[in-house]
Amino acid sequence: MFAGRMTSFRTHMKEAGIDVALITDDDNVYYLTGYYDYLHMEFGRPTILVVHRSGESLLITPTIDLNTALSAAHVDRIAAWNDGMGEEWRLELPKAVKTAKRVGIEPDHIPPVVRTYLDTLVPGENLVSATPILAEMRMIKSAQELQLARHAGQVASAMMDAGRNAIADGVPEFEVALATSRAGTRKAAELLVAHYDDADMSPNTHFLQIMASGDTITKTHHRASTRIMKRGEPVFLCFCGMTNFHRFKLGFDRTFWIGEMADKQQEHIYEVAVASQAAALAELRPGVTAESVHAAYAEVIQGAGFEYPFRCGRATGYSFLEKPQLVTGDTTVLQPGMVFAVDGSVSVDTFRAQVGDSFIITEDGWEAITEHPKSLDAVIL
Repeated sequence: MFAGRMTSFRTHMKEAGIDVALITDDDNVYYLTGYYDYLHMEFGRPTILVVHRSGESLLITPTIDLNTALSAAHVDRIAAWNDGMGEEWRLELPKAVKTAKRVGIEPDHIPPVVRTYLDTLVPGENLVSATPILAEMRMIKSAQELQLARHAGQVASAMMDAGRNAIADGVPEFEVALATSRAGTRKAAELLVAHYDDADMSPNTHFLQIMASGDTITKTHHRASTRIMKRGEPVFLCFCGMTNFHRFKLGFDRTFWIGEMADKQQEHIYEVAVASQAAALAELRPGVTAESVHAAYAEVIQGAGFEYPFRCGRATGYSFLEKPQLVTGDTTVLQPGMVFAVDGSVSVDTFRAQVGDSFIITEDGWEAITEHPKSLDAVIL
């Protein structure tokens, strides 16, 4: 798998006239080599994948992570560097770019310290972006990646079921987060044991639980807190960060009420949100543009008298955000094998309703990979 991706990337490099590429985005390093580490730049230790279009692939990584690299990285050579010793990660770069006329980088994902040093080695006019190449390569998922997507959907659904069951009058928000994390981890562990051979891949869910209740419901990315939930209040659950199975990401969210809907005006807003997602799904299929899906969703929301909404959705995969986005201005034509998070959402001053799921684009439409009821009867707990 990784060898095939590397070969394809080199072919695209040749077509673009790129002699050597320096890959510094965590997700792209994993996509091309299978290597992943949890520290990367958080502790000031850059990892750099060097790909020559007609030569070796070289992984420059901290000595502290060398054993992980040796067991996971599908590369021709590994160069480990240690804190404070010699030139550290800088040692290999001059040789790597010395004869290159065009050097591909990821401008938005290169650590500033690496970019600053690279600017002393390569004239600015010789630097080009390799980001579009990898973004295009990653748009259409392989059969193996689609299996990951479906399994990620099972993990997400387990978390949603557990969260729903934990929501109740008098319960603090953080108890919901604990329930979702346990459920997602157990489902992920079950799938890893049954279907995968990477013994180092952790089943544990991570990323703070996105949820909001009561008067915090309009805070889109509010984290689970010590707030005590009360009967009649709305509760929002989102798993767009926590659904990260075997490094594959999805989007998934729902709005619930505890026991009853205390504010009956919220019913209409919620129904418009559901209808906006339904309109997007009626448009979602191969051959249409990404922006046309957003337009269908936005038309329902604005037609009901609400403000123009944020994007309808985004492609996902090994990154939380991939190309294309379901938003005005993105004219990418949808193709089978793409994976999208698709939302329906309406916001007003005192309330916000959102429902979201993930889908695989098929030959004649889409396949849902997250499942949870959306009817009013189902979301009033």
